[in-house]
Amino acid sequence: MYSETTQRSAGESSEAYNKLDLNLRHVALACVGRLLFIEEDVQPLGAEQIYLYNHYDGLRHVDIRKALNHCLAQPTAADAQLANLANLLRLSHVEVMALVLALMVEEEPMIGRVLAHIQAPVGGSRPALGMLEAALAPLADQAGGWVTGTMLAGSAISAGVLVLLNQQAPLPEQTLKVPMGLALLLRGKPLVWPGIGTIAVEDNVRLPLSMLEQAARQAAALMRSDNSVLVIRSASRRETRAVAFEVAAQLQREPLLISSTGDDLKGLGVACLISERLPVFEYGLGAEEVAQVPELVAYHGPRLVLLGPDGQVKVARGSIQQWNLTPPSQQERQQLWNEYLNQEVLAHKLASEHIHSVGRIAELAQLAQREAQLQQREQPNIVDIRRAAWEAEAGQLGSLAQPITAEIPDEALVLSKSVNLELQQLLARCRAREHLDESLGITIKARYQQGVRCLMTGPSGTGKTLAASWLATKLGLPLYRVDLAAVVSKYIGETEKNLASLLARAEHSEIVLLFDEADSLFGKRTDIKDSNDRFANSQTNYLLQRIEFYRGIVLLTSNSRDRFDSAFTRRLDKIVEFSMPNPQERRTLWQTHLGSAHQLGIKQVNQLAVASDLAGGHIRNAVLTAAVEANAAQRPIAFQDVVVGLAGEYRKLGRQFPAELRRYEKT
Repeated sequence: MYSETTQRSAGESSEAYNKLDLNLRHVALACVGRLLFIEEDVQPLGAEQIYLYNHYDGLRHVDIRKALNHCLAQPTAADAQLANLANLLRLSHVEVMALVLALMVEEEPMIGRVLAHIQAPVGGSRPALGMLEAALAPLADQAGGWVTGTMLAGSAISAGVLVLLNQQAPLPEQTLKVPMGLALLLRGKPLVWPGIGTIAVEDNVRLPLSMLEQAARQAAALMRSDNSVLVIRSASRRETRAVAFEVAAQLQREPLLISSTGDDLKGLGVACLISERLPVFEYGLGAEEVAQVPELVAYHGPRLVLLGPDGQVKVARGSIQQWNLTPPSQQERQQLWNEYLNQEVLAHKLASEHIHSVGRIAELAQLAQREAQLQQREQPNIVDIRRAAWEAEAGQLGSLAQPITAEIPDEALVLSKSVNLELQQLLARCRAREHLDESLGITIKARYQQGVRCLMTGPSGTGKTLAASWLATKLGLPLYRVDLAAVVSKYIGETEKNLASLLARAEHSEIVLLFDEADSLFGKRTDIKDSNDRFANSQTNYLLQRIEFYRGIVLLTSNSRDRFDSAFTRRLDKIVEFSMPNPQERRTLWQTHLGSAHQLGIKQVNQLAVASDLAGGHIRNAVLTAAVEANAAQRPIAFQDVVVGLAGEYRKLGRQFPAELRRYEKT
């Protein structure tokens, strides 16, 4: 092994070896050359033998072991990394020479030809164990030592510095190689590895002071224990990468972003060790999924794992620390917006009205600047920001949710005074959700969540979805309707995984989620009679817990609140009950739906309001049908057109058409 004995032995004859200008390459070729030219009267034949003879003849009478000790104790610039590695892993002499030969094959084509010539007919251009057994016998640690046994039991193979190939073949025919990334690194080249990337500075988002301080504390904690793992969680991949870059900077290391697993990582631990890199593993896990963080043999430093809000990781050794990234304070958000946009007034408005994460702010600022350029404006405005919010979500939620883009003004919302009051209170709650707990008692602060969950109940067509669009419009947030058919799956665990993915993305983007007919997803738990009931209840339990800790705004609609589990209604912040409109409200609904381009008189509108006891959704459908009739006749909407549309709605409902309107039907 490379030790004090090695250094002392090398020192005894260093002057003589310095004159020879020795390096590890010379010693390795001398070991191979003795296989052909140990007898002095043997003459080389062919290009391969002549090449080997020229490198061996000058070292014919040199003590190979002492020469190797000298090269390790006083390495040349080209051998410095190899000597350092031999010291760190305490490689044996035969391992060092095998490593040098395997490296030389990757660098010089002639070396491969020489080895193939010597190992013919069964060998190839990489060093085989049989050839190494004969060539490195003088370096065996004991008299009659088994070179192959030393190789197989040594740290070079176990750490992945050397990889054993064609293991189905007999031992003498099995060959060795150095992982390409490690080979490049040992020869002073940049680290390149399959499945490995870097976190570039230009990809980073700006981090507020609080995050920078926390990154410094997390880095300090990582250094206090070996093999420790820091899990960084956020729905924004850009944000977790930016934080990982900062933690690596605090550790004075360059981060390596790792997506490969298994055999692809052999030797990477050694590469991280000698190049002082920080391994960063990145996973996209769903609910209840668990990933095993790969072990990097020979590396005992800290590791980072980047995750979304869901999923777990486990490690074979070391401790796990968790860091859940949360949106910065309003003041820090304002500073970030101002840094990106250089507009103090707009930055203040955005920071006070929206609780965006660091990654989301960077994303929206970039998209908004692009929007402004398309509109030939020097600086983005609030319209560009909102358009960017919609653009950022285009396709991100996949088939799980669809956008509702309509902007609903106050005048379009025709509801009872009590429901209007409830909605105004809900709007105020949404706007105050970030700081609502600041002046309250410790009991509320201990469990306060920024999320707002509201259930809207009432008969179909009473304005629940319209109210959701109105709320999103007032808040300036995108509204997405969840497609329950896409979320719910018959396969165990898929529903939870789909919902977890949906909520994670929505939470990061600060969008309003609308669950129509939510009782099908959050309904009552049942008595357990078979395994299906147990699975359904387990799924409901997960949904109840996940929705409780969701930081965004969730709106749910249903025809009846009685269909929900009592544990779920406890988790709701508000329940708004929509009722059928009274005659005065129906008159307003008819007027707001008909507009001004119609031929109906006040008495006719009043007659419709009194005689037809339908909700706003049915009134909308009736007006659309009347518009079709009027357009076909190329005239404004007439009373009879409305009666035709109204009659169709009653038929869909299976109800008797009011007698006072029947006489206006077309015959």
